Amino acid sequence: MDSNILIIALVILVCLSAFFSSTETAFSSANKIKLKNLANNGNKKAERVMKIVDNYSSFLSTILIGNNIVNITASSLATALFINLFGQEVGVTYSTVVMTIVILIFGEITPKAMAKERPEGFALAVVGVISVLMVILKPINFIFDSFKNLIVKIFKVEKADETYSSEEFITIVEEAHSEGDMDDHEADLLTNAIEFNDVDVKDIMVPRVDVVAIAIDTPLDEIGKIYRESGYSRLPVYKDSIDNIIGFLHEKDFYYIYYNKDASKDISKQLKKVIYTTPYIKISSLLRQLQTEKTHFAIVIDEYGGTFGIVTMEDILEELVGEIYDEHDEVEEYYKKIDDSTYLVKGDEDIDDMFKYFDIKVDDDFEFVSVSGWVIDTCDKIPVKGDSFDFKHMHVTVMDADEKKVNVIKVELSDPKDKEEKKPKEKNER
Repeated sequence: MDSNILIIALVILVCLSAFFSSTETAFSSANKIKLKNLANNGNKKAERVMKIVDNYSSFLSTILIGNNIVNITASSLATALFINLFGQEVGVTYSTVVMTIVILIFGEITPKAMAKERPEGFALAVVGVISVLMVILKPINFIFDSFKNLIVKIFKVEKADETYSSEEFITIVEEAHSEGDMDDHEADLLTNAIEFNDVDVKDIMVPRVDVVAIAIDTPLDEIGKIYRESGYSRLPVYKDSIDNIIGFLHEKDFYYIYYNKDASKDISKQLKKVIYTTPYIKISSLLRQLQTEKTHFAIVIDEYGGTFGIVTMEDILEELVGEIYDEHDEVEEYYKKIDDSTYLVKGDEDIDDMFKYFDIKVDDDFEFVSVSGWVIDTCDKIPVKGDSFDFKHMHVTVMDADEKKVNVIKVELSDPKDKEEKKPKEKNER
């Protein structure tokens, strides 16, 4: 056979090898979400690509059959060409060396790398050709699929779970954020939404010691003073003891009876119903309950029926969108940076948030919520000023404490990482 014809045939076969290799990479790397969006917008090619991706086994068989036929044919023609040019003794050796290099560079590595850069666009461009090839090779694919299914049954290979866990979704969000496809606010919002179902009421509630409440027989002037000083718009009302909360009083209802001379001065007639919940209810469930009951307020009770704390609709929504401030809120900083490796942290900061702030990986699930609870548990006592301990790469020193809790700790990092200075966490305090 004429050498020129063999060279032209080899070029065509190498191009076909590149086509099959790049197509395999494009379809395996294509983003299903992008393709689905295109299909939903009426792109017919995207619909065809999605069908092929869903039938990936037949697609892969088609690609492998085509690629092997092309590569084997190219090797055979190359052997004939090099024997014609260099003789029987060295022609086979030259053919093997040259075709290995050519196939690797121009038939595998380069086309796959190019397809990886724009997988969706390449898949859309070649979907018509691949669809025709899959129809032509359907009988052969059927044989290979049957053989594959037999092997799967013999070795009892279980199909992989294709569902995503919460952690995997968060990883996807982090990757999108790091690649610049998502800004900080969007990433935080999506991460909070994914983690929303995992948050318990105890993680966000206002603890009993911080609850501002009024007794049913509190004088109106004193109630007005409490409203002005606390800045709250709703106050829980108890009878005899804070463990017996009977409702809550809205600020506008209070001022109605306070300034209206004809209105009854009995606040019990203005009380709104409260619902009760437990510390271990998920906030997603509580949110639905608050919506059903059309209220913004819930009392958290302990196992003995006593008041454990309170939680509001705003507390729940802040787990999604971050802190919500109004004109009465005072911003409290939980972290104060002393130097690159030393920080002051308030004791009522959330312990999980502190570990995230300092990039500390902790596998244990703690029974406490606050930094103060963590320090008390670690010290196995109510610590006093000056008590210290080591945890991971932190040296923790108690800077301020009373007989009930830890107010401030100092955290010294033994191996502070080079990173941008973080904005101190803030919380609205009315």
